[in-house]
Amino acid sequence: MTGDARQVEALLTVDLDAVVSNWRLLAAMAGSGECGAVVKADAYGLGAVQVTTALEAAGCRTFFVAHSGEGLELRRALRLDSRVFVLNGAPAGTESHLIDAALTPVVNTLRDLAAWRSCAAATGRRLAVALQLDTGMARLGLAPEDVEMIAADNSLLDGLSVELVMSHLACADEVGHPANETQRREFERLRGLLPDAPASLANSSGTFLGEGFHLDVLRPGAALYGINPTPWTSNPMRQTVCLRARLIQTRKVKGGTPVGYGHGSTVGRDASLATISLGYADGWPRNAITVAFHRGQPMPFKGRVSMDSIVLDITGCGDMPNEGDFVDLVCPDQTVDDIAGAAGTIGYEILTRLGKRLHRTYVAPAV
Repeated sequence: MTGDARQVEALLTVDLDAVVSNWRLLAAMAGSGECGAVVKADAYGLGAVQVTTALEAAGCRTFFVAHSGEGLELRRALRLDSRVFVLNGAPAGTESHLIDAALTPVVNTLRDLAAWRSCAAATGRRLAVALQLDTGMARLGLAPEDVEMIAADNSLLDGLSVELVMSHLACADEVGHPANETQRREFERLRGLLPDAPASLANSSGTFLGEGFHLDVLRPGAALYGINPTPWTSNPMRQTVCLRARLIQTRKVKGGTPVGYGHGSTVGRDASLATISLGYADGWPRNAITVAFHRGQPMPFKGRVSMDSIVLDITGCGDMPNEGDFVDLVCPDQTVDDIAGAAGTIGYEILTRLGKRLHRTYVAPAV
């Protein structure tokens, strides 16, 4: 017998040209500053190595990951002069790995600062570090009293080179929220107590709050991957992914036929149904009851999303899909943000949940 048992059932196409285009749009907004790239969580599910390699070729030189393991993977693919910041710092036992790979931990506590300072003393090297300041999110970062302690005792930074001082905005996607300006002012006050160093405050949405938030390094993540950073207006970013699934069975049913688990849905008339090879095991939210498209024609979901399959009502399709055809789920007619809205979540979660069973292909950036 011949054939390939690894037939593609669902296909995720990642447009690296669109990712690079989005980065360039944001970089143009940075003015004299720099535009980095947040590539944690496998570049929001798109593939960290592929994304960072494309961005580096386009001129990006500063990257942010969450965990040291993510940074180690990237370092093997990046130039040595590209910087990689580890947002969750250097957990005990990982310090030598960060030093060997030239990864820069983002310090969030005085305890972590002391541990990294001890590494500098033990190795006899001046080690790069970034300081995150908590300016009002109460998630990660040095508290104001910690910053004041560092300001009063510069020996707390002995052996360390502060490469970046940063904070994170809690409400940047709400353009008029007063917390944005409150955090900006607090960040300016606190960083003024520290040795002079490049500063970073703006995430994706923060980039669109105005030049006062830009400072030295922009830190976009979601916007690079096509998620709308300006939910108060139209999306300025290019879409970066297309998700398609194979149609594996069609059937005709009589009116009144129940469909799927729990018989939660019933066809109201004689209908044509199709089952596609995609489900919540692939990362599609179980509560995202939306539509699929075949050559631009919408086909509503019918019944519940299963682990490996979804049923579509194809009755109204003038151009009827056949078994073996692919249908579109993330496409120009239905974006990641649209699916997030249907699921009651955010685009970040949709992208990062996309499963390993999806066959991934990449569109190379234009030269």
